Amino acid sequence: MIEPVRTVGEIAWRGGRFVAGQRTIPEETAVAFTYNGSSYAVMMATPHDLEDFAVGFSLTEGIIASPDEIERLEIVEQDIGIELRLWLAEPHATAFQERRRYLAGPTGCGLCGIETLTEAMRTPARIRDTVRFRPDEIMRALHSLNGLQEINGQTRAVHGAAFYQPGQGIIVLREDVGRHNALDKLAGALARSSCSARGGVGLVTSRLSVEMVQKAASIGLPMLVAISAPTALAVRIAEAAGITLVAVARSDGFEIFTHPARIEEDRSLHVVA
Repeated sequence: MIEPVRTVGEIAWRGGRFVAGQRTIPEETAVAFTYNGSSYAVMMATPHDLEDFAVGFSLTEGIIASPDEIERLEIVEQDIGIELRLWLAEPHATAFQERRRYLAGPTGCGLCGIETLTEAMRTPARIRDTVRFRPDEIMRALHSLNGLQEINGQTRAVHGAAFYQPGQGIIVLREDVGRHNALDKLAGALARSSCSARGGVGLVTSRLSVEMVQKAASIGLPMLVAISAPTALAVRIAEAAGITLVAVARSDGFEIFTHPARIEEDRSLHVVA
């Protein structure tokens, strides 16, 4: 299998002179998804945790509702990329054929197999999880990301998506050059381990676009925390989906954009009107 990182030679301009050296960088490869022999999407991704990617992508794209609907998965490495061959059980195989699409997506593509504006702008089922968190719990979850991102620790060039459970800490973390891919891998890892997202927090090291919120809703995450800002559409969809959206989360605090009732007010949280 292709290694997720590679060390290459480089020439740096430092201190007014050229210096020869080496740098560890993330690998990126074309990953093709096929279902029952039919092509669906080609994503540029990190060749790591591909079983999770296959399951998670299938879940967040609505192709399956459960990993049990996958009869077989093969990971086939080719000269120009990797093919994830999935075989769906009936009646899911027939249902997939009815929505068969061909799409080639760049790194970070988040809308695959979409044909209409209605599909692209879908509002997920509302999450009604009544769990509550303290601000210090959110900060603790963010701080715990440091040191856990193995690939990013080597390259400083990949996104991470993690699931934090109060009392347990971060129990799942996945990385990828694409932020959507990292979240899909997280979805697959949770589903394959039969771990419910109820009562937990999703953490992403990226900005929050609408498809990130839609994927979080399909996972069932009541709260999504990001280190960068959300788009306006992401805020509207999170509001409609019942997701607490926390963004611009840094070492000195964070900003709440939707459903703040899930975050308990205490002395460490001050809301400015």
